Amino acid sequence: MNPPSPFPSTRPPAPADWSALVSACRPKIRTALAESIVPFWWRAIDGQHGGVFTCWNNAGTRLLSRDKFTWSQGRFAWLWSRLADATTGGLLPGNADRFLAQAEKTVQFLEAHARLDDGRCAFLLSEDGQVKEAVPGQGPAPSIYADCFVVMGFAEFARVRRDAAALDFVWRLFGHIEQRLAAGGFPTHPAPVPPGHRSHAVTMIHLNMTLVLRAACEFLGDARAERARERALAAAKEIFDVFLLPGGRIAELVPVDGARDDTLLARHVNPGHALEGLWMLLSVAAREGRADWLARATEAVRYALAVGWDAPHGGLLYFVDREGGAPAGRAGDSVYENGVRNSWDKKLWWVHSEALFASLLCHRLTGDAAARTWFERVFEYTFRVFPQQDPTVGEWIQIRDRHGVPVESVVALPVKDPYHIARNLIQCLELLSAPHPPLLP
Repeated sequence: MNPPSPFPSTRPPAPADWSALVSACRPKIRTALAESIVPFWWRAIDGQHGGVFTCWNNAGTRLLSRDKFTWSQGRFAWLWSRLADATTGGLLPGNADRFLAQAEKTVQFLEAHARLDDGRCAFLLSEDGQVKEAVPGQGPAPSIYADCFVVMGFAEFARVRRDAAALDFVWRLFGHIEQRLAAGGFPTHPAPVPPGHRSHAVTMIHLNMTLVLRAACEFLGDARAERARERALAAAKEIFDVFLLPGGRIAELVPVDGARDDTLLARHVNPGHALEGLWMLLSVAAREGRADWLARATEAVRYALAVGWDAPHGGLLYFVDREGGAPAGRAGDSVYENGVRNSWDKKLWWVHSEALFASLLCHRLTGDAAARTWFERVFEYTFRVFPQQDPTVGEWIQIRDRHGVPVESVVALPVKDPYHIARNLIQCLELLSAPHPPLLP
């Protein structure tokens, strides 16, 4: 039996100091979106074929390739749909119909070119939609994550467009993904899960997908909303039961046999993934009235921020050891382990934007003072370090070294992705503008 709801009749009242955060942060967030981030991506749109060009250098000044990663195209469909919603609600300036029209072109591009004959989604497409092989020898679909982001993009478009019929396609693709997850052995490029381990990232992306799908179904009155809710609860429970360890650490990888606790794979922490998953867990806990889940998620937010924070230089490190500092433990020579070792001290855009929303939502839902302090610390660092200073370019310089200096480096995919920054800043803006925490993921 679930514990009594902490919010029996209404959603939680705002913390006493909430208005000060609203006054200090909302104008900066709105300006960053309206004057820097969104204008950059309008210039990157492919007006002929649909979708968006994402293969920019780190500074956003040179387009390196016109190829299109399905991963990023699905995210763009989500983002431009959500921006249409934000302009309709008066949170941001702009023409909602124009945003939604471009989201529709992206959805149509993916529908026409991304789905393979076997039901999977291609990972990489040419400018005009021809399937390409991103990883030599691994075929056209080396990552199930691409399929998941297509589901999210289509579901959000269906919600904002109020297109109930579009959900049928979404559910077919979602069902195919769930079959593959149940069967196991699915690829997860660019971070292949080492054999003998369970991946928090896989479960977290599954949770994210089901939350977006649930929101669309509920908004459109689709009877499958309860199924989406059940799948979201199952994913959240898996994170709480398997990956959230005593003390608040979310393990990125958990050995199946439980006997390799001294390895780099078992010891390392991914603060960005932890915080990204935690705002989803906080949302589920609040909606379901799970006071125990809220308490555990709050502890985990504090842990991820504390262990990931680079005290000498500020900002959050990409990977750390569970005790803090450089990842440690017995290690092999796998793609995953080499990725951790080679990029652990990078300061990445998406890690900080996810930290912003996770800490802000945690403070809003629980009143936790430590979460507020962390939000203010991350906000100051993020808005000082990451924004592109040239207003003619805009957006953020996304990859920096430990000292905050921009570096030309590829982390995960060779793209400047139009997702985390804008998504999290929109979510922060929604939260800072609403009398109660919004229910949408």
